[in-house]
This record gives sequence, C-alpha cells and structure tokens, in this order.
Amino acid sequence: MTQQCRIALAGLGGVGRATAQLLLSRRAQYRARYGVDVLLVAACGSRAGVMDAAGLEPDRLDHLEEGLTGADFIAASEADVLIEAGPSDFRTGGPGLPYLREALAAGRDAIVISKGALVFDGRALRDLAGSSGSLLKLSGATAAALPTIDLLNHNLIGCRVLGIEGILNATTNFLLDAMIHRGLGFAEALRQAQAAGFAESDPRNDVEGWDTACKLLILANFGLGADLAIADMAVTGIDKLGEDQLRDWRDQGLAPKLIGRLWREGEGFKASVGVHAYPPSDPFALVAGKNKAIRIATDLMGEVVAMGCGSEPMATAAAALKDFEHILAIRSGHAKPYGHLPLVGGNSSS
Repeated sequence: MTQQCRIALAGLGGVGRATAQLLLSRRAQYRARYGVDVLLVAACGSRAGVMDAAGLEPDRLDHLEEGLTGADFIAASEADVLIEAGPSDFRTGGPGLPYLREALAAGRDAIVISKGALVFDGRALRDLAGSSGSLLKLSGATAAALPTIDLLNHNLIGCRVLGIEGILNATTNFLLDAMIHRGLGFAEALRQAQAAGFAESDPRNDVEGWDTACKLLILANFGLGADLAIADMAVTGIDKLGEDQLRDWRDQGLAPKLIGRLWREGEGFKASVGVHAYPPSDPFALVAGKNKAIRIATDLMGEVVAMGCGSEPMATAAAALKDFEHILAIRSGHAKPYGHLPLVGGNSSS
C-alpha cells in the first residue's frame, strides 16, 4: 500500500524555490523507490504563504496569501517533514529557530538548510529531536553539494576523527583565486563574484570568516558530538589581507585558502578559521574558483579528501533532498541498493 509523506517548506528565496521545484519533479521517483506519495502541503516566506492538504503544484508558489507564515502556520499543515530554507542569522537563530523548535517538539522530521538555528541553539535542537524521535538532517547547512556531514556520520563510522580542514566557502575561494592567479584587487574580484550571482550583496559573513566558522561548528557538534560555540573559535577572514602578503604568496607559488580547522585537544575539540597558504603539491592548492573541499584525518582510514562544487541554488536543493531520501528510506522501510532501483524522471543522482 502506498504511504503518504507531507512536506512543509519554510523559506521561499532562491534555495527554497529550487528545493520545491526539485522535490515536485521527483514525485514519481519517490513513489517507485520507496512506495511513498510525496505531497508539498504548505510553503511560506517571511510574510506570506500557501497551504493545500491535497498538495501544491509548482504554479501555486507564485500565488501566496499574506499572513500565512510562521511556526503555527506550519503546525496547522500537519506536515510530516519540515524543510527549513529561510535566511540565516547565527547571532539570533532566526528566523528558522521557532520553526525547528515547533517541528521537532511535535515529532516532525526536519531538514535544515540555513545555518543560524543550528549554530545558535544546536545542542537544544539535538536534544529535542532525540526526545521526540524526530530525524534532524542538515547536509544543506554543511557545504551543501560537498559531502561533509555524511562522511562523518556514515563513511567514517568506526574511526576516530583526529582533525578536519575545510575550504567551506565558495565566495572566499573565488576571491583568493582571482587575486592570486588573475591579479585582481579585492573590490573587482568581489564585483565579479556578485555579478555571477554566488556572492551575497552584503558579503561580510563570507569574507570575515563567519560562514566558514558556522559550517565548521555544525560539523563538529552534529558530526562529532562536540559542544563548541562560535565564541570558542578564533575567526579571521580575508578582508584584511594586504597586497604585500598576496605578492609574497604569489612569488612563492603558494595558494592561499580560507580554512576552517578542527583538532582534538585532550578530550575535546578546538577550532579556528583563518588563511593558510598551501604548496602546489597539496590537494587544497588545486581547489580553484567556486570549488570547496574537506580533508578529514582519522586513526584507521588515514586522510580522506573530498572536493566539489555544484551550480547554485540547485546544488543546495539537491543536498537537502538527499537528506529527504534518507528520511524516506528510514520511515518507509523500503531502502534498497541504488543500483537495483529504476530511474524515474531523469538522473537520480543527488
């Protein structure tokens, strides 16, 4: 018998709309793989939303009703899964925090794309999910298309993680690459990144290192069971780099990268964010443009390195829906090896 899974989406910016589009395009695929009919029953932005218990089609997202928003609106939808894709403020946890608190307390599974709530109140959210039996998934908040949290939670199970290095922010990697290899100044490199649509109009969280710090903190706390706060981390960005320093790295053939670093100290972890310059022989020196990378050192499997990038916002949407497939597999009891599953509606890869 086919089951139903009802989805509510909080956040209708570029990533939220891409997530809705991709989700609705894969309904036949979900039915074939997991025996589940997936319905998007509610979606909202900061001021308006739309709800239909019979399921929304893509065009309905262009016809929102003022006032249909907030945690109570999502609760009224009686969704099984919340996808939280709103703006992110790690200093307050808003606006996603009340959505996540309500969903997890009610036993809804949650997929988190924005980082703010996870950084601001991650420990309480973990505890809430544990007490209610909810699944809390967050690939979209931990470098999206680059596999990071999955490496820790699945691929390296049984190993002791000794440390992590990560190029976790596409904007700063593009800027450093442009300044070193194309000789651009910071302002011109930033202008090009903003014109290409992947740098924020207000880039301070990126260039000052806070976006990298947030991603690293989430990986530490949710992937390794640490209990770090932003205040525990020394954070330095790329905004204060001078031309003399850039020229020295260029002359030495080094590749500077904004790096989030995590290492063990006693029974706990320490973390920092700052610029480190790598020789050409290091894999991180090859991570160019908008690409990101992570290197995880373990006791038994040695070092594992992953690199990659996808076109935004669809790459982040795909990462969130990878989480959704994990939830479907667990909740439906229909998990099977991917190689034995039919492809429905195009490429099945996330």
